[in-house]
Amino acid sequence: MNVGIIGGGVSGLFSAYYLRQAGHEVTLLENGTFADSCSHGNAGMIVPSHIIPLAAPGMIAKGIRWMFRSTSPFYVKPRLNRDLLQWGWLFYKHATAEHVERAIPVLRDLSFLSKKLYQELATTGNLDFGWQERGLLMLYQTPDNEHEMADEANVANRAGVDAQILTGQQVQDLEPTARVTVRGAVYYPGDAQIYPNQLIQALVIRLRQLGVTMLENQQVIDFSLQNARVQEVITTTNAYSFDEVVVAAGAWSPELTRKLGLSLPLQGGKGYSFMLPKQDQTIRVPAIMLEARATATPMNGQLRLAGTLEIAGTDLSVNPNRVRGIVQSINQYYPDLAVTMPATETVWRGLRPCSPDGLPYIGRLKHLQNLTLATGHGMMGVSLGPATGQLVAETITGRTASLSLQPFAPERFSK
Repeated sequence: MNVGIIGGGVSGLFSAYYLRQAGHEVTLLENGTFADSCSHGNAGMIVPSHIIPLAAPGMIAKGIRWMFRSTSPFYVKPRLNRDLLQWGWLFYKHATAEHVERAIPVLRDLSFLSKKLYQELATTGNLDFGWQERGLLMLYQTPDNEHEMADEANVANRAGVDAQILTGQQVQDLEPTARVTVRGAVYYPGDAQIYPNQLIQALVIRLRQLGVTMLENQQVIDFSLQNARVQEVITTTNAYSFDEVVVAAGAWSPELTRKLGLSLPLQGGKGYSFMLPKQDQTIRVPAIMLEARATATPMNGQLRLAGTLEIAGTDLSVNPNRVRGIVQSINQYYPDLAVTMPATETVWRGLRPCSPDGLPYIGRLKHLQNLTLATGHGMMGVSLGPATGQLVAETITGRTASLSLQPFAPERFSK
């Protein structure tokens, strides 16, 4: 079977990998170059701990408070846009305890599958991507967040995700070479990390070795549809015919699905990251600084700092105030790290494709027999990449899916 995949980010690459492993001919169409995908600047955290979706009770109130601070970790760019209004309304409807309860086992099982596949790839997949299992620290400094994180730890433990509440001294014991100033933390020993740049590079090289056709600078502008099938994928330079088509175009997926007859609720959540050069005092365990909503990940001998969620459509410009918010927050937790405002041209930014209920879109469209969607993973695209690729391959190959795809149905918001 000849499969065409639109999008060269982590979901598209892993879909290509598992489809090729299943014996299919695969062509990957990337709008830009494989060196520019959104996945490169990711924080590199593999997070089975993240079982509570973004759409949760309290997030609306937090978001409103954060919106009025120029350096806050969350921002919605004001604009009169029908798609944004629809997304916001659906987010509001799903920010309930009932939705969280339904979503927890779904996200847990998807994350566990993905981690298992990463472990297999690290040992048998001929891929080197900096796999390390050092866990994750959720650092907090206030009594309110201490109580909130204790509740989340209880939820995680009940769901089968190991979560340990640590005192400030216990956190410091895990970081012998860097001073940490926190009230405490929740430690998730089952989390892991990778070096995303190395992962993408290794996947691209491996896919080419496996015979996958990798085409860059292929902007998809339209589709030819006939008899409930995609007959052709039309780019600015060519038209391609495939037996099966996968749309894994990240934040740009709604532009493509609209041409396929589906209005897909999805917004690009812009995030930033930059590298801190190697220092004598640095951290060894990846961390999320809860009050700042910023992350720190040891990576390739350096430290990658990342954060913010800026709902701004497909705008890829750098907002210095958002970057400044990350910079200013780090020394509140790690006071001895030398952190300065990076030059704008060195700041990575990317759009995380955010669905309104915090669950990705994975599966076939009902009205097109040969079209499968793989997008909407929010800030967990890299973490959930292998599981997504395997589920896509199982769908197209006709094998029994490793997990039920019903919670990820692309048309779950359609009337």
